[in-house]
Amino acid sequence: MQADPAAPSTPPSTRRYTVRAANCEADLRAAQALRGAGFGLGAPDVDAFDDICTHMLVEDTRLNLIAGCFRLLPLANGCGIGRSYSAQFYDLSALTRYPSPMTELGRFCIHPAARDPDILRVAWGAITAHVDAGNVGMLFGCTSFCGTDPAPYRGAFAALARGHLAPAVWAPVVCAAQTVPLAGGGATEDPRRSFAAVPPLLRSYLGMGGWVSDHAVVDPEMNTLHVFTGLEIAAIPPARQRLLRAVLDGDGAAL
Repeated sequence: MQADPAAPSTPPSTRRYTVRAANCEADLRAAQALRGAGFGLGAPDVDAFDDICTHMLVEDTRLNLIAGCFRLLPLANGCGIGRSYSAQFYDLSALTRYPSPMTELGRFCIHPAARDPDILRVAWGAITAHVDAGNVGMLFGCTSFCGTDPAPYRGAFAALARGHLAPAVWAPVVCAAQTVPLAGGGATEDPRRSFAAVPPLLRSYLGMGGWVSDHAVVDPEMNTLHVFTGLEIAAIPPARQRLLRAVLDGDGAAL
C-alpha cells in the first residue's frame, strides 16, 4: 500500500499552499477548468450542482496557480441527501435516517502537473476545519477511478470488497443503469499491488476508517468508474485527527 497522503510522517512545507473559498465568478471558472483538465474532459467541467455548493481552491503561492479544488455541499442531516450529486447514481434511502449534519465532498481534483502530496494534506486540513465548524458527522461522495473499463481495477475492487464495505445500516443500493460489483474479481492478486490502484483520495478515506458501496457505477459522461464513499467522523482515530489539525494550523488553510 502506498503511503496515505492524509498522514504525513513529517510536516509539509509550510505556507506554500493555502485553501480558500471561491468568492467570484472567475474563481468558479478556474475550478471548473481545473476539473475538466483533471478528468480529461477537454473542456471545463460544469454541472447544475455547482450552483448549490461551496467551491474550495488550493492555491500554490510559489507558482501563483490553482493546484487543486473541491466542492462542499453541507446538509443538516440525512433527510436532505436526495439533493446531493451522489443521489443521482445510488439509492441512498438508508442514509436518509442519518441524524447529524453531513457534507458531500465532490469534484476533488489536483492539477495534472502537480506531484506534491502536500496539496492533498493541506486540502484535508481545510476539510477538517469545515467538519469542526459545522459539527459534521459524516463526509460522503463519489470517488472516481479513471476510465470506464473495470478490468484494470478488478484487484482493487476485490480488496475493497474484502475489507471496506459500508455497514449494513448505511449501505447504498444499486440504482444506476451501469454498475460493476466489487466482489468476485482479482481474488488471487497480490493485495499490496491491488491496493496501489486505489486513488489517493480514496486511500485517505479508507485510512481514516471510511467505507464504500458494494458496486462501482460506470459514468461515461465523466469517463470514470466511481464508488460511493462514506466517512463517519467519529471513526477517525484520535491520532489521525491531531495530524489533520496540525496540517491546518501549520499551512494557513482557511474557510
